[in-house]
Amino acid sequence: MLTKDEIIERNITLSFEFSLYVMEHPSFARQIPKGAQVVLLPKDDPELCEINREAAEKARMIDDEPNRPMVYVEVECLRPIRSRLVGPRLVRPPHPETRPAWQMADGR
Repeated sequence: MLTKDEIIERNITLSFEFSLYVMEHPSFARQIPKGAQVVLLPKDDPELCEINREAAEKARMIDDEPNRPMVYVEVECLRPIRSRLVGPRLVRPPHPETRPAWQMADGR
């Protein structure tokens, strides 16, 4: 059973990725009615999928706009996270006298 924090964390990740997707695919975004509630249903996470579906139905019952459109978006899965760093390399630490004050351990 997912904890509240796990549900929040997974939905934040899904929401962020969905936002990126609709920015990159405006034709998909245009299919979503203005003002609609978007419900993300991750097919690779059945427990979260069911939690989100139930939460959407509860939200519909207490919505101050009773006819608000609700759009269900099934998500197959999230690709693995990949680093966007280019050319990282290990270097020797700079001499203390050349570091900015905010990097000094004692603040000086």
